[in-house]
Amino acid sequence: MIRIFLFLLVILLLAAGLHWLADRPGTITVEWLGYIIETSVFRGLLILAAALALVMIAWSGLREIWRSPASLNRYVIRRRQQRGLDALTSGIIAVGAGDRAGAIRYASQARRALPHEPLTQLLRAQAAQIGGDRATARRIFEAMLATPETEQLGLRGLYLEAEREGANEAARQFAERALRLNPKLSWPVDSLFDLQCRGEDWQGALETLEIARRQGLVEKPLAARRRAILLTAQAQAMEDEDADKAAELAQDAHRLAPDLIPAAAIAGRALASRGNTPRAARVVLKTWRSSPHPDLAAVYAYARPGDSPRDRLVRVRHLARLTPGHPEALLAVAASAIEAREWDEARRVLQPLVDDPERQTPRLCTLMARIEGEQHGDTGRMREWLARAATASPDPAWVADGVVAVRWSPISPTTGTLDAMQWQVPAVRPADSAADVAALAARMESLAAPRPGLPAVGSAPGAEPERPVPAPVPGHAGAVSVALPEPVTAPLKPAPTPPAPDPARATVAPPEPVPAPAPVPSREPVVAELVETPRRPPPAAPPVAPPMQAPPRSPEPKIFVPPRAPDDPGPVDADDDLAPLSYPSGAKA
Repeated sequence: MIRIFLFLLVILLLAAGLHWLADRPGTITVEWLGYIIETSVFRGLLILAAALALVMIAWSGLREIWRSPASLNRYVIRRRQQRGLDALTSGIIAVGAGDRAGAIRYASQARRALPHEPLTQLLRAQAAQIGGDRATARRIFEAMLATPETEQLGLRGLYLEAEREGANEAARQFAERALRLNPKLSWPVDSLFDLQCRGEDWQGALETLEIARRQGLVEKPLAARRRAILLTAQAQAMEDEDADKAAELAQDAHRLAPDLIPAAAIAGRALASRGNTPRAARVVLKTWRSSPHPDLAAVYAYARPGDSPRDRLVRVRHLARLTPGHPEALLAVAASAIEAREWDEARRVLQPLVDDPERQTPRLCTLMARIEGEQHGDTGRMREWLARAATASPDPAWVADGVVAVRWSPISPTTGTLDAMQWQVPAVRPADSAADVAALAARMESLAAPRPGLPAVGSAPGAEPERPVPAPVPGHAGAVSVALPEPVTAPLKPAPTPPAPDPARATVAPPEPVPAPAPVPSREPVVAELVETPRRPPPAAPPVAPPMQAPPRSPEPKIFVPPRAPDDPGPVDADDDLAPLSYPSGAKA
C-alpha cells in the first residue's frame, strides 16, 4: 500500500513539474563552434534527461564487460557446487538404500565437485564401508581428526570401526576422547558406559553415569536404578573380602532401589554378620513385601546366630504372613518346618500347591519327597515325587536374554547389558535340573533305605527293628555289611562270641569275630560289620551253613544337629517391623 502511494506521489510531482514548465515558456540558446542551437526549455530538459539515460546505460555495459571474467568464474563455481550437492544427495540416498555401486560413483563425483566439503568425506567413508574397504574408511576418518569441525565425526567413525573389529580398548579410547571433547554428546557417554560394564569396571561406570546425569543425558529414575545395580555389583565383588564396605554399598543400593533383591540379600547378610540383626531384618522385610525370593527368606531365617531350627521356623512364619499365599512364602515355611522336623506343618503349608498341578515345581516336589522319605521312609512315594520333579514346570530363576543363571549378575552373560537379569519362570527348563533331581534321588534313597537292626526312618519309638538278611561278604563267611543311620551317638557292639566248636565234629571253621567300628559323625552312611557265630551242627546231620543270629537291639538313634555355619545369622529382636516372636519350650532367645 505504501509503495503504491509513493508511486502515485512521484507521478503527481512529475505532472505538476511539467505543467509548471508548460505554463512558463522560454527559450534556450546554445552557441558553439559557429553553430547556434535554439530550443524551448521543456524540450531542452527532455534532451538532457535522455542524454543522462544514455550515459548510464553505456556505463553499465562497460562495467559488465570489465567484470565478466569474475562473473564467469562465479557461474562455473555455482554450477560445480550444484553438481556436488546433487551428488551428495544421491550418494546419501544410495548409502541408505545399500546401493554399493551407486554410493561409490556419487562419492567420486562429490569428491571432484566438492573436495573439501565434510559431507563429501563422510560419503566417501560410508561408501568404503559398504564396499568392504575398512582400511580406506579408517584413513578417511583419521584425516577428519586434523580439522576441528570434523574431529567429532572422525572419532565417531573410528569408534564404530574399532567396535566392529572387536578392539574394545581402542573403542574405549576413542569414546573417552570424544567425551572430553564434548561432554554433551550422548554416544560417547552411552558407549563408554557399556564398555565399562562389559569390562566390570564398576567404578568407571559410576563416574560415566554421573557425567550423563549432570548433562541430562539420562532420566533421573533410570540413573538411580543403574547406580543401584553398579553399587550392588561392587558389594557382591567384595562381600567376602571387606564385609563392612560391602554392607555400606549394599545399603546405598537398597535405598536407591528397595525392590532390588541382590542388594537386600547382601545387605542383610553383611549386617547380620556384624550383629546388627534388627537392621538386617528391616532391609529384608522391605524388599520381601514387593519381591519375595528364596535368598531373602534364607537371610531372614538365619539373621540371628545360634537359633535352633524351631526358632528359625517361628521367624519364617512371621515372614510368610507378610505375603500370604505366595508360593515363595509357602516353600520357605515348608523348608524350615522340614528342618525342624515339623512334618505335619510342612504338609499343611504345601497342600495348596500340591492340589494345583499347574503350581507344582521341582522345588515343591523335592520338598514333598523329603517329607515322604524322612518322615515315613516311604520309598515309593518318595520316588513318585522325584519323578514329578523331573517333569514339573520349572521354578523361577534368574534369566537374561533367554539364558538361565544360577546366580544373579549385574550384566547379561551373553550381551553384557546392564540390569538384564530378571527373576522369572524360564521358557526352557534348565539343563542341569535333571542332574540335580538325580543327585537328590540318590541322596533320598540312601536316607530312606532300611537300616537292619534299627527302627525305620519315621517309625514310632519302640517299634520292632528290621531283622538283618544274611549276605556273604568277601573274606568273611558269616559277616554282613549294614548301613547305619547318619551320625549316631551310641556305637553298635558285636554279638557275643560263644565257645569255640569242637574241631573234630565241625566241618566248617567259624570265622574270627570282627569288632564293629565306632561310628563316625559325618554325612556319609557308616558301614559296620555284624559278625554272626555259627552254631554247633547236630552229630548225624551233614554240615550246613551256620544260621544268623539277630544282633542285639540297639538304642533308638539320636538326631545329630550339625553346628551352624560361621556366617549363619538368626532371627531379629522385636522392633517396629516385627511381630513379637515366641520360642518353643526349653529354647533360649
